[in-house]
Amino acid sequence: MASKNVKEEGNNNNKPVKRKPVFTKVDQMKPGTNGHTLVATVLTSETVLQKGTTRPSFSSSSRNNIRPTLISECLIGDETGTIIFTARNEQVDLMKAGTTVIIRNAKIDMFKGSMRLAVDKWGRIEVTEPAEFVVKEDNNLSLIEYELVNAVEE
Repeated sequence: MASKNVKEEGNNNNKPVKRKPVFTKVDQMKPGTNGHTLVATVLTSETVLQKGTTRPSFSSSSRNNIRPTLISECLIGDETGTIIFTARNEQVDLMKAGTTVIIRNAKIDMFKGSMRLAVDKWGRIEVTEPAEFVVKEDNNLSLIEYELVNAVEE
């Protein structure tokens, strides 16, 4: 599916017109979807994996070139519900408890049958001003367990 560069009438520049982002709410997210843009508050942040730390290794010089991996699970939410966000490497520094973030082009990953929100290299996380909403903490979408069922066509 190719996308066209839409130009404004009377505009001689070759720049495409940017679309306004469509902000979604946490309770509208479904398994296997992507392209989500939302404003959320970080409630908790917990490091779950930290490997590849910079320890000198004298046996092989190639082991020193391994990038450290840091993965943190953050509970984020808005006025409609909460979901677990998987932050990787540089994203961990932005996802501190109490901050409000704008998450752009996020996707839903499935982990052990539950939904996790993640941002890959095509997405973006921005820290913004504190939100004016109260997070609805009793609607955690990551606690809902999904099961893949193969439908038989007759």
